[in-house]
Amino acid sequence: MMEADDVETVMWQGRFITAKTRGKWEYVSRARGIKAGVILAIEDDHVLLVEQYRVPLGANCVELPAGLIGDHEEGEDTLVTAARELEEETGYRADHLEIIGEYFSSPGMVSESFSLVRARGLNKVSDGGGVGIKVAVIPFFSAKARAASRLGKVNCTCDCVSPEPAQPIKGSAFRGSAGTYSSTHSRRPLPDCMAFLGR
Repeated sequence: MMEADDVETVMWQGRFITAKTRGKWEYVSRARGIKAGVILAIEDDHVLLVEQYRVPLGANCVELPAGLIGDHEEGEDTLVTAARELEEETGYRADHLEIIGEYFSSPGMVSESFSLVRARGLNKVSDGGGVGIKVAVIPFFSAKARAASRLGKVNCTCDCVSPEPAQPIKGSAFRGSAGTYSSTHSRRPLPDCMAFLGR
């Protein structure tokens, strides 16, 4: 429990992250009010995934498309960012985007939240992919196997998203306990990885 007189102190700040302390706690937040958006794009029983090298992990990571909100423009709308990042990373444009909810990936260490955005009505408009980004359109029920096969290779991990069995996402939250939110940059082993994806 925090003491009433514990004051948040900024120890270091860069362009994208800020290291802070409060009492005995050490943690990191996004700088400049930046947040993250993660895009769940499933169409015709297929899910869009990307694979790219992540420097903090020192490995390639299989993950849902994502991007920073407020990096290009302060106060940028979440859905505007999601549409841009989806098209840039995957080459697909969505007819409809909706925010499913806001989640925290590692609240014991990082104060950053991310918005999970559901993309529907996908249309391919370009090749997508950026520098070092590989795009995969995977049958929904083999997405877990795809991630598992990549983890069997050297220097490849997975953006782990939930220990829950595959279930449709309804309303504004995942089913189950607080442990069902996306655990971005987690190195939790499969088979749990990507099991949450629903239609």
